[in-house]
Amino acid sequence: MLAGAGEAFASAADRLTASFPPAVAAFLRLLLRAWGALSVPLLRGAVMLCMAMSVMVLAEKVLLGTASAAAKLLSRRRRPGRRDVPVEPDVEAGGGGGSSACFPMVLVQIPMYNEREVYQLSIGAACRLTWPADRLIVQVLDDSTDAAIKELVREECERWAGSGVDVRYEARTDRAGHKAGNLTEGMRHAYARGCEFVAIFDADFQPSPDFLARTVPLLLRDPGLALVQARWEFVNADECLLTRMQEMSMDYHFKVEQQAGSSLCSFFGYNGSAGVWRRQAIVESGGWDERTTAEDMDLALRAALLGWEFVYVGDVKVKSELPSSLGAYRSQQHRWSCGPALLFKKMLREIVAAERVPAWKKLYIVYNFFVTRRVVSTFFTFFFFSVLLPAKTLFPQVRIPTWQMVCVPTATTLLNSAGTPWRRSAHLVVPWVAFENAMALHRFKAILIGLFEAGRANEWIVTRKSGNGRPTPGAEGRRLKRRCRLHWLELLVGALLLASGCYDCVHGHGYFYLFALPQSIMYFAIGFELLGVHHTS
Repeated sequence: MLAGAGEAFASAADRLTASFPPAVAAFLRLLLRAWGALSVPLLRGAVMLCMAMSVMVLAEKVLLGTASAAAKLLSRRRRPGRRDVPVEPDVEAGGGGGSSACFPMVLVQIPMYNEREVYQLSIGAACRLTWPADRLIVQVLDDSTDAAIKELVREECERWAGSGVDVRYEARTDRAGHKAGNLTEGMRHAYARGCEFVAIFDADFQPSPDFLARTVPLLLRDPGLALVQARWEFVNADECLLTRMQEMSMDYHFKVEQQAGSSLCSFFGYNGSAGVWRRQAIVESGGWDERTTAEDMDLALRAALLGWEFVYVGDVKVKSELPSSLGAYRSQQHRWSCGPALLFKKMLREIVAAERVPAWKKLYIVYNFFVTRRVVSTFFTFFFFSVLLPAKTLFPQVRIPTWQMVCVPTATTLLNSAGTPWRRSAHLVVPWVAFENAMALHRFKAILIGLFEAGRANEWIVTRKSGNGRPTPGAEGRRLKRRCRLHWLELLVGALLLASGCYDCVHGHGYFYLFALPQSIMYFAIGFELLGVHHTS
């Protein structure tokens, strides 16, 4: 079979180069025949590589799924976050009576940047938190460049201050360090240094009034605990297909990845919002650092290497907003993929050399948290489904085992959807899988940018919000202009999948076209920005 294929390829190469000058034709024939001799071995090597990566990814999903299920079903978390946890100053703080002095000082930080649509929601929710007024400071860190918006935010802070809430409005003259720089500047104030705990909420987050009452006691009980991370829930999940698919991915992240990390080794990536930090842990870890776009993960990793522990409380939920436009979502995913890759490159030696962390926890951080979950999984998803499978249609002599082509992807998909209520989202599994496969290209490109510290490695674009999913007036006038933006890599891969799917449908002996054609449609939908809603600037 190989000999016949080689002869056919050589004959095709001769016909292709016949119209060129003799010297050029000879060189082209040499290149084509070399490719003909190397292509099959290279593809077989790629199949073997993908076999190893698929096993790594599946094993990681099984580990996380088992750990999160055990934590949920058997209640084996070391620090349970029960709904009925009260704040009892005499028990938690060692005081007595009902004096507010028994409560610790808490600083609530709200960093924002031109957040016209949501500033009232976040400030209002923070000011309604149930906590003694003299033990709570709400700090609004406004980096807005729009003078009108700055004035609106200032007036909102003054309005709440007039009602008895200690609200501090802080604005910088520049945006150095972006969010990390903003939070650092906020911590430098004398009143902030007097607070024991720091709760952080992005501008679109709306904590319930009992948020502090259900999270701070966990920090009071355990002096070795640095962070309590709450779960996000989304007010605009039903806005469009894009937000529904994001909700499915985020459900898995919180219900499985965060829960498993908390249960296995008291470590996970801080989500950047809806968490309460012990200020001492922030200070000892070196504070916020703007060297990457993953300043939240950076701080969490440095704190973990000093021996601090984290806990995730999934029953404490904080309302927030998903990006409803594809452009905003792609910018967010670039930041979330590029930042961790650059952080891993910068901190690998520190992780390995850390003396306060046991070897098994270092292995979890390096192998599971960074390599498998972020690099291998993303590369495998893109390369196997969008490159290797289409290439296989041209080389039928390259065999991919059924277990690798069908069984492992099916099992991985089922495990990935474990966090999603099936009654709500079962009908979206197929487009969601196609969407995640297509977005893997964008994420892997961002990972490469981070690893090689290319030009966009520290690009920071604030995710646009609309405020509880309400479309901004005038969006229809912007819709046609936004849809003219093209993403050429996605369009190219979509065209290759379409061509290979059509070729397989006409000449193939399998059913690859049943996957390739729907997957190409999703690539085209992303390439032409047909997903999501489109807002005005």
